[in-house]
Amino acid sequence: MPMRTFEDFPTGLTQTLGPLTVSKDDIVAFAREYDAQPFHVDEIAARDSFIGTLIASGWHSCSLNMRLVADGLLLDSFAMGAPGIEEVKWVKPVRPGDTLRSHMTVLDSRISKSRPSLGLVRFHFDMVNQADEKVLGQTNWVMFATREAEPVSGESSSVPNAAAKSRPAAASGRGIPPVSANPFFEDLVIGETEELGSHTFTPEDIVGFARQFDPQPFHVDAEAAKSSLFGALCASGWHTASVWMKRMVGYRDRTRTDALARGERPARLGPSPGFSNLKWLKPVYAGDTIAYRSTVTAKRASASRPGWGLVFHHNTGTNQHGEEVFAFDGMVFWERRA
Repeated sequence: MPMRTFEDFPTGLTQTLGPLTVSKDDIVAFAREYDAQPFHVDEIAARDSFIGTLIASGWHSCSLNMRLVADGLLLDSFAMGAPGIEEVKWVKPVRPGDTLRSHMTVLDSRISKSRPSLGLVRFHFDMVNQADEKVLGQTNWVMFATREAEPVSGESSSVPNAAAKSRPAAASGRGIPPVSANPFFEDLVIGETEELGSHTFTPEDIVGFARQFDPQPFHVDAEAAKSSLFGALCASGWHTASVWMKRMVGYRDRTRTDALARGERPARLGPSPGFSNLKWLKPVYAGDTIAYRSTVTAKRASASRPGWGLVFHHNTGTNQHGEEVFAFDGMVFWERRA
């Protein structure tokens, strides 16, 4: 079967990708590495959580959808990466034993104005479980070589911006009083920015994650990556995002530990309904150190869940050169004071 190019993805094209079955061990292993909240790592603790049962991390669900897309679509095409994700909605939890498929639809396509040998295809994916219940909805663009494109060689790291413009950087938080050391929903200050920590991406980390979830050549093979648009081995976008979650959980764990040391009950966080405007602004290369930040942008009381509020936040990752490489707008349920 010939490798697919931009021209092979006309508007309206549909395809079902998969299946893929996820086990309890899969869910717990991912969560222990990237999202070690109780309802992802401990069945007993999960019973007393907001959810009530063990479920996969939302970032794990996105990574599983990525694997379905890679196996069923990208690895048999001249795909050249994605600039970001317009929106993800986590509709239902992914649970141990679920068998997942992803229903793909092409929504739109266009040739890049700045690079005519590159086309952009806008997809929508609905990932469903064995009962055909939708668990995740995702909309995003993917870049493909056109049929007449010349072979590429390593180029500027600005290539992924062909379909996305960088949004303004999040507020630094300077001059804003810090929130309490154990913030409940009412304590959160709009505009407050928290430094979550940093992470250095090693070649082993990059290849290990990509082999499991996103085995495109420029993520798993340093030699093949040299002749890609990126020019060198770079991390999967979902790897960059999952490490943001890891740093967020670590930050919350420190907050929780400090609260317990003062004899306070820590404020709890619930799940996230989804996110939007995720942008992979520049590649994350082997050896890059990314500093992650989160800024509260808005909040409102939950109408459906008494005792909880919904908090909105803008999140970024910046490399050692001061370049923003990653950004998205998220939301999460946050406990209110009794």
